[in-house]
Amino acid sequence: MTQTPSLHGAIVTGASRGIGASIARELARLGYGVCVNYLASADAALEVVAGIERNGGRALGFRADVRDAAAVREMVDRTAAAYGGLRALVNNVGVSKHATLETLTLEDWSEAIASNLTPAFVACRAALPHLRREPWGRIVSIASLRALAGSEHGAHYAAAKAGLIGLTKSLALELAPQITVNAVAPGYTRTDLTRAALARDGEGITARIPARRVAEPREIARLVAFLASEDAGYITGETINQNGGVYMQ
Repeated sequence: MTQTPSLHGAIVTGASRGIGASIARELARLGYGVCVNYLASADAALEVVAGIERNGGRALGFRADVRDAAAVREMVDRTAAAYGGLRALVNNVGVSKHATLETLTLEDWSEAIASNLTPAFVACRAALPHLRREPWGRIVSIASLRALAGSEHGAHYAAAKAGLIGLTKSLALELAPQITVNAVAPGYTRTDLTRAALARDGEGITARIPARRVAEPREIARLVAFLASEDAGYITGETINQNGGVYMQ
Protein backbone atom coordinates (compact mmCIF):
# COMPACT_ATOMS: atom_id res chain seq x y z
CA MET A 1 0.00 0.00 0.00
CA THR A 2 1.36 3.42 -0.93
CA GLN A 3 2.30 5.46 2.10
CA THR A 4 0.67 8.87 2.42
CA PRO A 5 3.09 11.68 3.35
CA SER A 6 2.98 12.36 7.07
CA LEU A 7 2.59 16.11 6.56
CA HIS A 8 -1.01 15.73 5.48
CA GLY A 9 -4.00 15.46 7.70
CA ALA A 10 -7.00 13.20 7.97
CA ILE A 11 -10.14 13.69 10.05
CA VAL A 12 -12.14 10.81 11.49
CA THR A 13 -15.45 11.82 13.04
CA GLY A 14 -16.71 9.83 15.98
CA ALA A 15 -13.25 8.39 16.57
CA SER A 16 -13.14 7.88 20.33
CA ARG A 17 -14.12 4.20 20.18
CA GLY A 18 -15.13 1.26 18.02
CA ILE A 19 -14.77 1.49 14.26
CA GLY A 20 -13.80 5.17 14.36
CA ALA A 21 -10.93 4.60 16.79
CA SER A 22 -9.64 1.72 14.67
CA ILE A 23 -9.82 3.87 11.53
CA ALA A 24 -7.83 6.63 13.24
CA ARG A 25 -5.12 4.12 14.19
CA GLU A 26 -4.95 2.66 10.68
CA LEU A 27 -4.72 6.08 9.03
CA ALA A 28 -1.91 7.02 11.40
CA ARG A 29 -0.15 3.79 10.47
CA LEU A 30 -0.57 4.78 6.83
CA GLY A 31 1.26 8.03 7.57
CA TYR A 32 -1.51 10.55 8.08
CA GLY A 33 -1.61 13.06 10.89
CA VAL A 34 -5.01 12.23 12.34
CA CYS A 35 -7.66 14.38 13.98
CA VAL A 36 -9.59 12.19 16.43
CA ASN A 37 -13.01 13.81 16.66
CA TYR A 38 -15.24 13.20 19.67
CA LEU A 39 -18.14 14.82 21.47
CA ALA A 40 -18.60 13.33 24.94
CA SER A 41 -15.89 10.69 25.37
CA ALA A 42 -12.85 12.89 26.01
CA ASP A 43 -10.87 10.31 27.99
CA ALA A 44 -11.38 7.62 25.37
CA ALA A 45 -10.43 9.98 22.54
CA LEU A 46 -7.28 11.11 24.30
CA GLU A 47 -6.31 7.48 24.84
CA VAL A 48 -6.65 6.89 21.10
CA VAL A 49 -4.40 9.89 20.51
CA ALA A 50 -1.88 8.67 23.07
CA GLY A 51 -1.84 5.19 21.55
CA ILE A 52 -1.14 6.58 18.10
CA GLU A 53 1.69 8.70 19.45
CA ARG A 54 3.18 5.76 21.36
CA ASN A 55 3.39 3.93 18.04
CA GLY A 56 5.21 6.82 16.38
CA GLY A 57 2.21 8.44 14.70
CA ARG A 58 0.79 11.94 14.90
CA ALA A 59 -2.67 12.71 16.23
CA LEU A 60 -4.71 15.36 17.94
CA GLY A 61 -8.05 15.16 19.70
CA PHE A 62 -10.77 17.65 18.85
CA ARG A 63 -14.14 18.00 20.55
CA ALA A 64 -16.83 19.06 18.10
CA ASP A 65 -20.49 18.34 17.51
CA VAL A 66 -20.37 17.42 13.83
CA ARG A 67 -23.87 18.80 13.33
CA ASP A 68 -22.47 22.26 14.18
CA ALA A 69 -21.09 23.85 11.00
CA ALA A 70 -18.96 26.43 12.84
CA ALA A 71 -17.37 23.80 15.10
CA VAL A 72 -16.63 21.56 12.13
CA ARG A 73 -15.00 24.40 10.19
CA GLU A 74 -12.77 25.10 13.17
CA MET A 75 -11.83 21.43 13.42
CA VAL A 76 -11.02 21.23 9.72
CA ASP A 77 -8.95 24.41 9.76
CA ARG A 78 -7.06 23.33 12.89
CA THR A 79 -6.25 19.93 11.41
CA ALA A 80 -5.04 21.42 8.12
CA ALA A 81 -2.86 23.90 9.99
CA ALA A 82 -1.39 21.19 12.24
CA TYR A 83 -0.46 18.83 9.41
CA GLY A 84 0.22 21.10 6.45
CA GLY A 85 -3.01 20.28 4.67
CA LEU A 86 -6.01 17.99 4.66
CA ARG A 87 -6.11 15.01 2.34
CA ALA A 88 -8.74 12.68 3.82
CA LEU A 89 -12.07 12.87 5.60
CA VAL A 90 -13.80 9.85 7.14
CA ASN A 91 -17.44 10.35 8.11
CA ASN A 92 -18.02 7.80 10.85
CA VAL A 93 -20.54 9.39 13.21
CA GLY A 94 -23.78 7.46 13.54
CA VAL A 95 -26.55 6.74 16.03
CA SER A 96 -28.92 3.77 15.95
CA LYS A 97 -32.18 3.42 17.88
CA HIS A 98 -34.70 0.62 17.48
CA ALA A 99 -38.23 1.70 16.56
CA THR A 100 -40.99 0.38 14.33
CA LEU A 101 -43.19 2.56 12.14
CA GLU A 102 -45.94 2.43 14.76
CA THR A 103 -43.65 3.65 17.54
CA LEU A 104 -41.40 5.92 15.46
CA THR A 105 -41.97 9.61 16.21
CA LEU A 106 -41.22 12.57 13.99
CA GLU A 107 -38.56 13.55 16.50
CA ASP A 108 -36.94 10.11 16.16
CA TRP A 109 -36.97 10.48 12.37
CA SER A 110 -35.48 13.97 12.45
CA GLU A 111 -32.81 12.91 14.93
CA ALA A 112 -31.78 9.98 12.72
CA ILE A 113 -31.27 12.28 9.75
CA ALA A 114 -29.51 14.89 11.89
CA SER A 115 -27.15 12.33 13.44
CA ASN A 116 -26.44 9.96 10.54
CA LEU A 117 -26.65 12.07 7.37
CA THR A 118 -26.33 15.77 8.11
CA PRO A 119 -22.87 15.49 9.76
CA ALA A 120 -21.39 14.06 6.55
CA PHE A 121 -22.76 16.94 4.51
CA VAL A 122 -21.47 19.48 7.04
CA ALA A 123 -18.01 17.88 7.19
CA CYS A 124 -17.67 17.43 3.42
CA ARG A 125 -18.60 21.05 2.79
CA ALA A 126 -16.11 22.29 5.39
CA ALA A 127 -13.30 20.03 4.17
CA LEU A 128 -13.70 20.71 0.46
CA PRO A 129 -11.59 23.90 0.18
CA HIS A 130 -8.67 22.15 1.89
CA LEU A 131 -9.06 18.92 -0.10
CA ARG A 132 -9.00 20.91 -3.34
CA ARG A 133 -5.59 22.34 -2.47
CA GLU A 134 -4.12 18.83 -2.62
CA PRO A 135 -3.08 16.87 -5.73
CA TRP A 136 -5.68 14.31 -4.68
CA GLY A 137 -8.14 13.84 -1.84
CA ARG A 138 -10.28 11.14 -0.27
CA ILE A 139 -13.70 11.09 1.38
CA VAL A 140 -14.95 7.85 2.92
CA SER A 141 -18.26 7.49 4.75
CA ILE A 142 -19.41 4.65 6.98
CA ALA A 143 -22.85 3.55 5.83
CA SER A 144 -24.53 0.33 6.96
CA LEU A 145 -25.83 -3.02 5.83
CA ARG A 146 -29.24 -1.62 6.80
CA ALA A 147 -29.03 1.02 4.08
CA LEU A 148 -28.99 -1.75 1.48
CA ALA A 149 -30.99 -4.57 3.04
CA GLY A 150 -33.46 -2.53 5.08
CA SER A 151 -34.41 -2.94 8.72
CA GLU A 152 -37.51 -4.28 10.43
CA HIS A 153 -36.82 -2.15 13.51
CA GLY A 154 -35.15 0.98 12.21
CA ALA A 155 -36.55 2.51 9.02
CA HIS A 156 -35.28 5.92 10.13
CA TYR A 157 -31.70 4.65 10.54
CA ALA A 158 -31.77 2.69 7.27
CA ALA A 159 -33.16 5.68 5.39
CA ALA A 160 -30.52 8.04 6.80
CA LYS A 161 -27.71 5.65 5.90
CA ALA A 162 -29.20 5.14 2.43
CA GLY A 163 -29.12 8.92 2.09
CA LEU A 164 -25.42 8.76 2.91
CA ILE A 165 -24.93 6.40 -0.03
CA GLY A 166 -26.80 8.83 -2.28
CA LEU A 167 -24.59 11.66 -1.04
CA THR A 168 -21.51 9.53 -1.74
CA LYS A 169 -22.51 8.90 -5.36
CA SER A 170 -23.44 12.51 -5.96
CA LEU A 171 -20.21 13.92 -4.54
CA ALA A 172 -18.18 11.33 -6.45
CA LEU A 173 -19.60 12.77 -9.66
CA GLU A 174 -19.22 16.37 -8.53
CA LEU A 175 -15.67 16.16 -7.19
CA ALA A 176 -14.06 13.85 -9.76
CA PRO A 177 -11.36 13.39 -10.80
CA GLN A 178 -9.35 15.05 -8.04
CA ILE A 179 -11.28 13.77 -5.03
CA THR A 180 -12.65 10.24 -4.70
CA VAL A 181 -15.74 9.64 -2.59
CA ASN A 182 -16.69 6.16 -1.38
CA ALA A 183 -18.66 4.43 1.34
CA VAL A 184 -18.21 1.26 3.36
CA ALA A 185 -21.30 -0.61 4.54
CA PRO A 186 -20.43 -2.83 7.52
CA GLY A 187 -22.66 -5.55 8.89
CA TYR A 188 -22.51 -6.69 12.50
CA THR A 189 -19.22 -5.50 14.00
CA ARG A 190 -17.97 -6.06 17.53
CA THR A 191 -18.43 -2.58 19.05
CA ASP A 192 -20.18 -0.98 22.00
CA LEU A 193 -23.27 -0.47 19.82
CA THR A 194 -23.66 -4.20 19.19
CA ARG A 195 -22.50 -5.54 22.54
CA ALA A 196 -26.00 -5.93 23.99
CA ALA A 197 -27.38 -7.65 20.88
CA LEU A 198 -24.43 -10.02 20.71
CA ALA A 199 -24.72 -10.84 24.40
CA ARG A 200 -28.42 -11.55 23.98
CA ASP A 201 -28.33 -13.55 20.74
CA GLY A 202 -24.74 -13.94 19.59
CA GLU A 203 -25.22 -17.49 18.33
CA GLY A 204 -28.36 -16.59 16.43
CA ILE A 205 -26.71 -13.57 14.82
CA THR A 206 -23.59 -15.43 13.71
CA ALA A 207 -25.69 -18.33 12.40
CA ARG A 208 -27.24 -15.93 9.86
CA ILE A 209 -23.82 -14.75 8.65
CA PRO A 210 -22.15 -16.96 6.00
CA ALA A 211 -18.74 -16.10 7.50
CA ARG A 212 -20.09 -17.41 10.84
CA ARG A 213 -18.71 -14.51 12.84
CA VAL A 214 -19.07 -10.77 13.25
CA ALA A 215 -16.46 -8.33 12.01
CA GLU A 216 -13.74 -6.84 14.16
CA PRO A 217 -13.39 -3.02 13.98
CA ARG A 218 -9.88 -3.27 12.58
CA GLU A 219 -11.18 -5.19 9.57
CA ILE A 220 -13.45 -2.29 8.67
CA ALA A 221 -10.64 0.17 9.37
CA ARG A 222 -8.21 -1.55 7.01
CA LEU A 223 -10.65 -1.23 4.11
CA VAL A 224 -11.22 2.44 4.93
CA ALA A 225 -7.47 3.02 5.09
CA PHE A 226 -7.05 1.52 1.63
CA LEU A 227 -9.79 3.75 0.23
CA ALA A 228 -8.02 6.72 1.83
CA SER A 229 -4.69 5.82 0.23
CA GLU A 230 -3.17 6.93 -3.07
CA ASP A 231 -3.60 3.38 -4.40
CA ALA A 232 -7.40 3.76 -4.40
CA GLY A 233 -7.46 6.56 -6.96
CA TYR A 234 -9.54 4.61 -9.49
CA ILE A 235 -12.33 3.73 -7.07
CA THR A 236 -15.04 6.34 -6.62
CA GLY A 237 -18.79 6.41 -6.06
CA GLU A 238 -18.72 2.90 -4.65
CA THR A 239 -20.37 1.42 -1.59
CA ILE A 240 -18.35 -1.61 -0.53
CA ASN A 241 -20.20 -4.26 1.44
CA GLN A 242 -18.32 -5.71 4.39
CA ASN A 243 -20.81 -7.97 6.11
CA GLY A 244 -19.51 -11.54 5.95
CA GLY A 245 -21.84 -12.44 3.10
CA VAL A 246 -25.17 -11.44 4.62
CA TYR A 247 -25.92 -9.13 1.70
CA MET A 248 -24.28 -9.41 -1.71
CA GLN A 249 -24.46 -7.20 -4.79
